[in-house]
Amino acid sequence: MDGKTRIRTIVVEDERLPRLSLLAKLEDYAYAIEIVDTCDSYDAARESILRLRPDLLFLDIQLQGHDSIGLLNELKQTITLPYVIFTTAYSDRNYLMGAIKLSAVDYLLKPIGKAELALAVAKVVDRVAGETVRSGEKLSFKAVNSRIFVAADEIACFRAEGNYSTMITFSGEDLVLESLLSLERRLPGDCFKRVDRKTIINIRKVHRINQQQSCILRSGEGQQVTVPLSKTGIETLAALLG
Repeated sequence: MDGKTRIRTIVVEDERLPRLSLLAKLEDYAYAIEIVDTCDSYDAARESILRLRPDLLFLDIQLQGHDSIGLLNELKQTITLPYVIFTTAYSDRNYLMGAIKLSAVDYLLKPIGKAELALAVAKVVDRVAGETVRSGEKLSFKAVNSRIFVAADEIACFRAEGNYSTMITFSGEDLVLESLLSLERRLPGDCFKRVDRKTIINIRKVHRINQQQSCILRSGEGQQVTVPLSKTGIETLAALLG
């Protein structure tokens, strides 16, 4: 991986020495992982994750009396969860089952060994490599009894439809047999951003954000699409566009 495709990572650990130890070990993976923040509390982690939208979390199970599985359950109401590697000093079965339910990539016991860390990082790298699509390619989507090929610039947004999604282009709509979570993880991140629970927006095509909780996207040929958004969606989109 080069610098443009490194996995944006937040390390959440409330104890200083374990945090510094993990950061030191992660230096061996600087070719693949970019540390964008470190957090030492539940509240700091929540704010940072919502603001930075990382690809990966190294997440301590216990955060100064708070349960980080509860943090993830709270976050998933607003955003698609990043990949998660739990770290803990306790092999507690309840926490392990909670991690499994949240589809954690791995569950590492402290002190974290180099071999275990290497395997966990490799799992994430493999998943990211398998799900990422280059923005210059035509994107492929499975539809009912067919497969659709569409250039990124032709797509305005995706809207959640249960386990499926509606792809809205500047020339029409198609039902895509893929969840918004799956789409978010494989679409080129320089174009497409999840802004709320129901919508992925092609941020390169945003022309105007309306106060009436919608945005207008415009193609290079001047075609326009108006997309309704939640209050969270409007705020997230505005933050992404600066």
